[in-house]
Amino acid sequence: MAILVTGGLGYIGSHTVVELLNNNFDVVIIDDLSNSEKFILKNIEEIAGKKPVFYPFDLKRKELLKQVFDAHQIEGCIHFAAYKAVGESQEKPIDYYENNLFSLLNLLQEMKERNISNFIFSSSCTVYGQADKMPIDENTPLKLPESSYGKTKQMGEEILKDFATAHQKKITLLRYFNPIGAHPSAKLGELPIGIPNNLVPYVMQTAAGVREKLSVWGDDYPTEDGTAIRDYIYVVDLAKAHVKALQKLINVSSDTLVDIYNLGTGKGSSVLEVVHAFEKANDVAVPYQICERRAGDITIAYANADKAEKELGWKSETSLEEALRTVWQWQKYLETREK
Repeated sequence: MAILVTGGLGYIGSHTVVELLNNNFDVVIIDDLSNSEKFILKNIEEIAGKKPVFYPFDLKRKELLKQVFDAHQIEGCIHFAAYKAVGESQEKPIDYYENNLFSLLNLLQEMKERNISNFIFSSSCTVYGQADKMPIDENTPLKLPESSYGKTKQMGEEILKDFATAHQKKITLLRYFNPIGAHPSAKLGELPIGIPNNLVPYVMQTAAGVREKLSVWGDDYPTEDGTAIRDYIYVVDLAKAHVKALQKLINVSSDTLVDIYNLGTGKGSSVLEVVHAFEKANDVAVPYQICERRAGDITIAYANADKAEKELGWKSETSLEEALRTVWQWQKYLETREK
């Protein structure tokens, strides 16, 4: 029995593959390498001591996806493969709808035809839009997201709920807040292709001199320092939650299940707080400039993750500073690779 991990060489996917291998799951990865690199596969093997099976192709290629399901006895799927940049999704909405929805539908068709259950969806706190109150729990009403990216996640959730009900499937929707950090080995981390869209990789590259200055998108939000607030969760903590969620799906006796969990720390940090925490953790300077607000961004979002702790026995354990320390170790590793 194997677990299919789509986008398994990506940022969160690669960390989750390591945790799955550490928990004695066999893993099959599909990743088109559009937002990752092949050396990550070797690093996964070095960390976990086992090698996952890897297929490099786009999930929109249905005939290749069918071959993977023919070749392996798939017991469940964790679906990470998606475009994920909020700003870019506003500029390329059609690309986001095509990639994020067609890949999901192709996977579900195969699982329906082969009567496979146990599906975990990599969702996002963007499905809440700008929530009226904090912290955000799983019962917070969903608003229309501010970005096309967020809309694809919300649509994906609705598709999966219908899929579970119509075909008696077990699914889990994991709504991430803001993953940061790198593996303690410094062999896995966030690897943005081109200019980073997320805050922490941009901070990392600015501190390393790759970027001249960090762009802080807006300092006129109604927050203490005027910058937007997010809930930053350490990526290894996040990866471990996927294993817990998968174990619950496999072991639960009911045929139909729709679980929804927020994955966050329960604490919000502003953009400038993250910048200063990075400087303190790593004893480096991060020059920055204030820019206009970015389309699609919300003011504040942080999680109530009590449900995941109660039902999965999971909670975030790593501090912001410790997570940011691992980011700098990852940057140093990348510099040694380039030499």
